[in-house]
Amino acid sequence: MILETSFSIAGIVAMVGWVLLLVSPLMPKWSDLIAGVMLPSLLSLGYVILLVFPAAESGGGFGTLAEVMELFSYEQAALAAWVHFLAFDLVIGAWACRKARSDGMAFWFVAPCLPVIFLFGPAGFLLFLAIRATRSFMVKAQA
Repeated sequence: MILETSFSIAGIVAMVGWVLLLVSPLMPKWSDLIAGVMLPSLLSLGYVILLVFPAAESGGGFGTLAEVMELFSYEQAALAAWVHFLAFDLVIGAWACRKARSDGMAFWFVAPCLPVIFLFGPAGFLLFLAIRATRSFMVKAQA
């Protein structure tokens, strides 16, 4: 029960961060602070607590794919992995928003990357890098 509640809370915390990133052009400093630092820190604290205070002995490990699959068959390990994803994806989303602002990119270049970062992490990161590189190439070609 407590793991289900923790799962729900982590999801809500992450969603608040993503909403703040979507409105970041309206309040960039607050978005950077809350979605880029405070909420990922809160999720990271939850992750550390899940690691330090395991609910029960679990098997598995990180040496082979079979061990990882066994490890993630335990609720607390799966929740820790999910919180890990939520925290890191939010950090990357916030970084993309900050980087776009510092590069002078319009937000509409970043906006389509945010749901891809949220849903598919590394693929969204690559999409942002590709859009950023293409935009940079186009700007230099026009100069």
